[in-house]
Amino acid sequence: MKDRFILLGFDLEEFDMPLEYNRPISFEDQLRYTDEGMSAIMPVLNLHNTIVTFFTTAQYALQRKLLIKTLAKTNEIASHTFYHTAFEESHLLQSRLVLEEISESKVEGLRMPRMRKVSLDAVKHAGYFYDSSVHPTILPGRYNNLDKPRTLYREEGLIRLPASVSPTFRIPLFWLAFKNFPLAIYKSIAKQTLAKDGYLCLYYHPWEFTNLIHSGIPKYTRTIDGAAFTEMLEQLIVFLKREGEFVKTVDFVRANSTRI
Repeated sequence: MKDRFILLGFDLEEFDMPLEYNRPISFEDQLRYTDEGMSAIMPVLNLHNTIVTFFTTAQYALQRKLLIKTLAKTNEIASHTFYHTAFEESHLLQSRLVLEEISESKVEGLRMPRMRKVSLDAVKHAGYFYDSSVHPTILPGRYNNLDKPRTLYREEGLIRLPASVSPTFRIPLFWLAFKNFPLAIYKSIAKQTLAKDGYLCLYYHPWEFTNLIHSGIPKYTRTIDGAAFTEMLEQLIVFLKREGEFVKTVDFVRANSTRI
């Protein structure tokens, strides 16, 4: 077994981003974008036997029960709360229970939509083992988490797994970076971070791998999309497979929980 690990996550959600920019989109179209994205990425993941974690809203899972049950056979199903937009603390428990019933597997991880802040006490009481709702960098207009640890840590008795950022300047490696950095630079930062931390925690969204030109979202969020972006994902997976082992997020967290 390799001693470096890739925690690849996809936030499996209804595509509601256009609503943030006052562009109407029907619920059916929100599902369609995500469905089309899944149709694009799953052949790549299956071809390369890539284990991933799907952070799934209960609302999407309720609409696609067979898909979630199938994904759970070889991947991890974690919670992305109940709805992608609306949130109240009761959704933490409700989403976990719904996802466990649909996936027929234990749901132990949480990632809040848009890395929204959440009561860690509420997360613990809802029965989660770990939370991956921290992006330890600064994103203007969203958050400033430069005071947070870069790597796996405990906070208020809960294990927290931040999204990966580079060791020195906390350059983010999340979906917008993958979309906007030249691939060679992104891979270089990822390799540097993996060498320093021993793992990478990366996250993307299935809808990114569809044609977004008419979606109404800003250009920087759709710099590259569709088939070209799917090809980039495959290149990244092939590259990372040489550098580390793809594992379920929960397995990595559990194996390292006694070290923090």
